[in-house]
Amino acid sequence: MTTHKGFDRYVSGALGWLWLIVTIVPIYYIVITSLRSQSSFYTENPLLPTGSPTLKAYADVFQNKFWMYFLNTAIVTVVSVAVILLVCVMISYYIARRRNTWSRRAHSMILLGLGIPMQAVIVPVYYLVVQLGLYDSLFGIIAPSIAFAIPVTVMIMVNSMRDIPEELFDSMAVDGAKDWQILWRLVVPLSAPAVTTAGVYQALQVWNGFLFPLILTQSGSVRVLTLSLWTYQGQYTSNIPAILAAIILSALPVLVAYAVGRKQMVAGLTAGFGK
Repeated sequence: MTTHKGFDRYVSGALGWLWLIVTIVPIYYIVITSLRSQSSFYTENPLLPTGSPTLKAYADVFQNKFWMYFLNTAIVTVVSVAVILLVCVMISYYIARRRNTWSRRAHSMILLGLGIPMQAVIVPVYYLVVQLGLYDSLFGIIAPSIAFAIPVTVMIMVNSMRDIPEELFDSMAVDGAKDWQILWRLVVPLSAPAVTTAGVYQALQVWNGFLFPLILTQSGSVRVLTLSLWTYQGQYTSNIPAILAAIILSALPVLVAYAVGRKQMVAGLTAGFGK
């Protein structure tokens, strides 16, 4: 038995190191390549650090309207996530508290959205955005991003809200609290891990979104970071160091958001599984 357990530990350790290598190598490649010049990229060993590191790729990125693309992406992400959380908190509260036929049907209808990939409905979405006059604008990206984020966000929040003890609701109701007071003073604070989880997850989805910006915009003034990478591609060649430098700069806000909310995310993802 002891030998068997020791063998399992060795196998687990070896698989862990293998996964670490698979994860680290692409990140290492991106970082060292972003420090190369465009000419040295084609002449040096791609897996070894360059002999003459340079920040020219980063300078090229900042000179190529990076801050405009960054601001557009930030606006789309912040507005989308704020509306998603506000709407889904209220929807989830209704579903979790009003356990009747209507709430169950609403919950089922919302969860049906989990089975609808955005790629399958991009044509109707495009038509609706054009008809609403939102094409080639940041709101044309924000509206469908909110719609497709509702199902998974509601699923996360409903599980968390159902874990709140019934006695707390009864206590506030006896004190004369209205539904909106119970929601904002009791439910939201106790559901903070789920709200943080949904917020960080949806921020990642919107920040890294590519399909909606590609299909629903065309002007450079409303271009977001994921589309800005196209600007480093010419007809016959691509500035690979600049592309990877832009990827690193684009990923920094996401890494910060994850570092700040990772503990809350773990608690939020496990909410509702203790019963």
